[in-house]
Amino acid sequence: MATLSFGGFLTFAGFLSRFWPSTITGLVLGAVYALVALGYTLVYGVLRLINFANSEVFMLSAFGSFLAIEVLNVPQRLTGGGDPVKTGWELIGILALCLVVSVVIGGLSAVVVERVAYRPLRQRNAPRLVFLISAIGASFAISEAVGEWGPQQRDEYALTKFFKKQQLFKVFGADVYNANVIVVVGAAVMALALVLFVSKSRVGRGIRAVAQDAETAKLMGVNVDRIILITFLVGGLMAGGAAFLYEIHTPFARYDVGFSIGIKAFTAAVLGGIGNVRGALLGGVLLGLIESWGSSLFGSDQNIGNVAAFVTLVLVLMVRPSGLLGESLGRSKA
Repeated sequence: MATLSFGGFLTFAGFLSRFWPSTITGLVLGAVYALVALGYTLVYGVLRLINFANSEVFMLSAFGSFLAIEVLNVPQRLTGGGDPVKTGWELIGILALCLVVSVVIGGLSAVVVERVAYRPLRQRNAPRLVFLISAIGASFAISEAVGEWGPQQRDEYALTKFFKKQQLFKVFGADVYNANVIVVVGAAVMALALVLFVSKSRVGRGIRAVAQDAETAKLMGVNVDRIILITFLVGGLMAGGAAFLYEIHTPFARYDVGFSIGIKAFTAAVLGGIGNVRGALLGGVLLGLIESWGSSLFGSDQNIGNVAAFVTLVLVLMVRPSGLLGESLGRSKA
């Protein structure tokens, strides 16, 4: 069947020819969105507030992992320059070290946001609107400060060239590269670790207790301030991991990169059910797939994919206002 184009739209035959490559791209993007969405959903589940500064935690982590990549001279070593990487285990070790740097920066950044933008307001019993303004202000302050005094942009496309050469296998004719596998598997491992942490650990039970009823949890001996701080920390760790995985797929970062990723991650959290860990994961994957499929069906412009994703969100919320899964963190098994 011939692929026809009219007004920027592709025929269904054209969409089918690009379905599997689009699906692979969508899963990779969805994995990143899901990890960042976990930060939004955890904080909302505990505080019933949206931490809009989570997007800047992602941005700071991205620059931090770029710094680690540059210090370790990763691109040159991957392409045979300097001290070339000789074994797969050495490559895994280098990437793991860069991941640790990104995750640590994400966690520390989130803790600072909680201490500066949230805790003083909680101690004064400020109205919820004030929390929202504080979070937005912190987000803009961090972004603009980095844009003014920090590294406005970093890119290292040698990473993409390296990973694009490492084709592992095909799925229905679509090429799957090692970067795709690293991102999806890495995100799955981090998500599984978080689900087990929240559902099985003592601290996780404390998070669910505070999410369900903070006052009762406090009476039962739970240190609410400590739980809230850990919640921000865990959300920051997820954002840090997402930033590193995003760079494996798209090795590019700007001081405002957190805005677009943050909006989509927040949308994913709402789509799956804000406050629900599994909902954030489901929403992230679905959003990535819908965005990628939309770009393939209606044209290659990324804006078209964004339109498809946000229209889908509106349609879902019209039917299920609480999102696809809809339970709060305190009432879910996660």
